[in-house]
Amino acid sequence: MSAPHLSLGMEEEYLLVDPVSRDLLSDPPPGILRGCEARLGGRVSPEFLRAQIEVGTPVCGSIRELRSELTELRRCVSEVAEANGAAVIAASTHPFATWQPQKTTNKERYLQLEQDLGVPLRRLLICAMHVHIGIEDPELRIDLMNQVRYFLPHLLALTTSSPFWQGDISSLKSYRLAVFDELPRTGMPETYLSYGEYEKHLKALIDVGVIEDGTKIWWDVRPSARFPTLEMRICDICTRIHDAVAVAALFVSLLRMLWRLKRQNTLWRRYKTFLINENRWRAMRYGIDGGLIDFGKVAMVPYAELLEELLEMTAEDAAELDCTAEVAHTRKILATGTSAHAQVRVYEDAVAAGADKQEALQAVVDWLIGETKRGV
Repeated sequence: MSAPHLSLGMEEEYLLVDPVSRDLLSDPPPGILRGCEARLGGRVSPEFLRAQIEVGTPVCGSIRELRSELTELRRCVSEVAEANGAAVIAASTHPFATWQPQKTTNKERYLQLEQDLGVPLRRLLICAMHVHIGIEDPELRIDLMNQVRYFLPHLLALTTSSPFWQGDISSLKSYRLAVFDELPRTGMPETYLSYGEYEKHLKALIDVGVIEDGTKIWWDVRPSARFPTLEMRICDICTRIHDAVAVAALFVSLLRMLWRLKRQNTLWRRYKTFLINENRWRAMRYGIDGGLIDFGKVAMVPYAELLEELLEMTAEDAAELDCTAEVAHTRKILATGTSAHAQVRVYEDAVAAGADKQEALQAVVDWLIGETKRGV
């Protein structure tokens, strides 16, 4: 069995904010998108809400190339935004902005989606990062999707950046998914016996006119409808660029590990979606702070132990992909916390220093602006 190329690509969604009020720019200056398009071409695009902007790397052959491309994209968007009196934050929710004043991008796809889905879509004031891994064989793509589902909560826990919702601490490390789950065709996919079975189910929705194509399947991981890739979508966007690269490196290493097992006629045990969703919820709620369930042991296991198991299982694959150092950075995320931890800490420190609630929330935005630019 020949190895898949395992090329990489990443999409990130950013929020545009007013650096004075720290609120979202519901109608940002048109010069931001124009300026980014002039410098980045097709690597930048508008998102559903005008306060958002999306970037996407080209196909990358290595984690180092991915880091370089992502760094350039973040630098460009930050510089153009600043030149237009705005700022950029990489966080999956804004600390205090509300969804009602936000304006939809005037694009046919978005307007049709708004008509079809109504308020649940208008509430979609959230951002994410999507990691694409090139897998040419569609049957292998589906098989690896079936197996990697088990590890998606582990990856989500490393990326949480949405502890706030409309000015309140939500008690969740990733409130983003609670919002996203209001839409249809989201969440953890079921398993499929073959790519043909997946296409049959997709065709059923297309034939009755519910969707036009697979781009309106928004699972936590999916076969991309546009590229020969497996696309991971469960993660919050990482505020720190090094964290984003580390999670991408761990994801591609996991896929190579699963392919390696398959080559040896071994499959990762497949667990019911019902069970995987319990870990998904725990990752949303507690992130790396609470344990996840090891269904083989039928025991709750501290996240630190689970991460070490993942790093040990994928060590050979990370070395083959030349991303051992990037994967090892996940230990630093565990030690220092994710963006969600830092945001809550900044808020609580500001309150302890005498700030009122709004001032503390603005301090969180200031931290996000600074950290989004750091390292680029």
